[in-house]
Amino acid sequence: MSSSGQNSSYDLSFKILLIGDSAVGKSSLIVSFISGSAKDIAPTIGVDFKIKLLTVADKRLKLTIWDTAGQERFRTLTSSYYRGAQGIILAYDVTRRNTFTNLSEVWSKEVELYSTNQDCVKILVGNKVDRESERAVSTEEGLALAKEFGCLFFECSAKTRENVDKCFEELTLKIMEVPSLLEEGSASLKRNILKQKPEPQASQEFGCCL
Repeated sequence: MSSSGQNSSYDLSFKILLIGDSAVGKSSLIVSFISGSAKDIAPTIGVDFKIKLLTVADKRLKLTIWDTAGQERFRTLTSSYYRGAQGIILAYDVTRRNTFTNLSEVWSKEVELYSTNQDCVKILVGNKVDRESERAVSTEEGLALAKEFGCLFFECSAKTRENVDKCFEELTLKIMEVPSLLEEGSASLKRNILKQKPEPQASQEFGCCL
């Protein structure tokens, strides 16, 4: 997998959404993936998004990664951002058990309620594995929940960058395996090209006198 911040041309465009409780490290995972470094991030207010250009399976991709606030008071703000997402990352903190149980009790229900895309690819991500001595959720439990959700599973560390690139890359590969999502990614690209196209001048359209 390679990334290119300079080249603005791409073959496919996908929308990825990160959800989960506050302070599980959603923003840190995104920053770690995009900039290759992990630093302390302030809590997200409402919704933020970042763009990453990368190449996966010989395709140049534009990922628009939406970062949602985990606090309950922002929930109503974020519901509309599920719309049109081809990939959803459900994140929890392996050192805080409640962030894991909330995936079943809160977040998976929100996906069912708000996701407009039945074929949307989901991935379960346990973050902060660098704090192994504080672990409160086992790898086996994570795997079991991912099986229940019917989705991919990764344990990551935004701090050490362990599995961060792999998690986004595998999610993208899975999206590209679904024909309807691949079609959406191409359609999104075409819409962007049309938007950028200048309006033709009448003199260019008609070369002869009427």
